[in-house]
Amino acid sequence: MSHAAVMDKLLQSDEPSIRWKIKVNVLGMDRDSGDIQALEQDIKQSPRVKALLQHIDSSGILQGARGVYAKWQGAHWVLMTLADLGYPRGDRALFPMANDVLTTWLAPRYFHEFVAHRRDDAYTQDAIPVMEGRYRTCTSQQGNALYSVLRLGLEDDRIHQLAERLRYWQWPDGGWNCDKDPSAHTSTFIHTLYSMRALALYAQHTGDADSLASWQRAVEFFLQRRLYKRVSTGGVIAREFVKLHYPLYWHYDILGALKIFAEINFTDDERFTDALDLLEEKALPAGGWPSESRYYKKVTSEFDLGNDYVDWGGTSARKLNEWVTADALYVLHRFGRLKT
Repeated sequence: MSHAAVMDKLLQSDEPSIRWKIKVNVLGMDRDSGDIQALEQDIKQSPRVKALLQHIDSSGILQGARGVYAKWQGAHWVLMTLADLGYPRGDRALFPMANDVLTTWLAPRYFHEFVAHRRDDAYTQDAIPVMEGRYRTCTSQQGNALYSVLRLGLEDDRIHQLAERLRYWQWPDGGWNCDKDPSAHTSTFIHTLYSMRALALYAQHTGDADSLASWQRAVEFFLQRRLYKRVSTGGVIAREFVKLHYPLYWHYDILGALKIFAEINFTDDERFTDALDLLEEKALPAGGWPSESRYYKKVTSEFDLGNDYVDWGGTSARKLNEWVTADALYVLHRFGRLKT
């Protein structure tokens, strides 16, 4: 099946968010157009979004989870999901949940630091440990919060604090890492990817030159490794990096990385070639792409570690997954490989 035929198939999907991903991300339709605004209202009223918001109380707070970061059902993850689904921007009903997330990731501990020399020492204070001159904190938390509120039009002045913290914690190699091993001196793909995306969106939103320089430093960290290979040997860094997933939450794979580089409009470098070739090789003979692995454990409204509120199409080696396929088509479009 050709790319055009796959797009036609997805444009008939029962999921309004899938239709939105093709119309906006691949076909380039304007989010301010009447057609897309009507589609975003359909997304807001969809069973999927209603399931994601089912535990929101009358005050707008998501109740029942163990804090905003409860995987994968806390407010942090719900906002991330809505930001990717084409949920309409500026919905005041989401402001209380966004406030919860921003308050969590700008707590006093994130503005204090201390020097730690051993792994055990890193947990002795309610502050950010500095080990061998590097800040050891999970910046995907602040990064994904910043990204979500900007994408959903829920920002306030606190976005500037999130961006400042991300820039402040950046490692010498251009990335970020929370590894409490003092000898760790290389950033991690996970925290670097989501911090880079957030600073790129923030720089676009505000014109801030420091954030622009910061995310551009992070780009080279990925390109040196061709998005999934070791610098030293050229071998695959981790098996999950070359499998396709949706959603990624805070995890990493080549599709997620390519999608973010497409979002931040950085696509012109030959070192993307290996990852793009691999993505194309994973296309199914009948068209589209599968979800090869997943990070959610169970689909349920009951809170538990690893649960999600909704099903994302499951995993299969032979079955097209709409979510993975829509993102893969977007990547190929932005990198000039979409055959239509």
